[in-house]
Amino acid sequence: MIALVRLRLAGFLRTGRALAPVLAGLVALGVLYGGGRAQPGEAYGVSAAVLFPVLAWQTKVLLDVEPDGQRRLARVVAGFRGEQVAGLLAAGVAALGTVAVALVFPWLVGGVTGPVEPGDQPVVIGVTLGAWAHLLVVPAAVALGALASRASTGSAGYGVAVLAVGGVGAVVLGLSGSVAPWLAPPVMATARAVAGDLTLPVAALLTAWAAGWSAVALAGYSWRRRSRP
Repeated sequence: MIALVRLRLAGFLRTGRALAPVLAGLVALGVLYGGGRAQPGEAYGVSAAVLFPVLAWQTKVLLDVEPDGQRRLARVVAGFRGEQVAGLLAAGVAALGTVAVALVFPWLVGGVTGPVEPGDQPVVIGVTLGAWAHLLVVPAAVALGALASRASTGSAGYGVAVLAVGGVGAVVLGLSGSVAPWLAPPVMATARAVAGDLTLPVAALLTAWAAGWSAVALAGYSWRRRSRP
């Protein structure tokens, strides 16, 4: 399985397909931090929300690089479950690489600042919460990207539609006062919590929410894959 993960990452990088989502993420972060400095918690919370659709798109691109015939061959060699897991692991590794860039980027461009007033978050706490917020969106983004992949939808048009609905839905359903926030991953809720006074129970609830949503989405992906050759 490790060899299959490496093969998919190599195909993703060597074909140059990785450039588009990475550049899109850098542009989005540049616009975000170009508006002025912010506290690390607030800045990273918004950054994680902005990167959610980018990471989902990156996952779709990575999974779509492999030709259908090669994917079927991998399924024969590694088994149905092993082939899926290898693709998801490769997408997760790629997403973590993008997250690492996102965590370093604001310090390079002067987009964050230390405490200004006595009640502001210390830098260490803000960075820690920001890293947690980014890691929280990775499984959900990978799950959404997998659902939008060609192996799941069978069509580029359907894949784009899944990405669009998932990305927009995460924002709309995540707004304060939403009637059904549980239908989307806690992207917006996490951004608000990190910028405010995040407590341990709230952090545990958001983590469980993200894990549950991701598990359901990945179950849907697995079901879709079973219904397709």
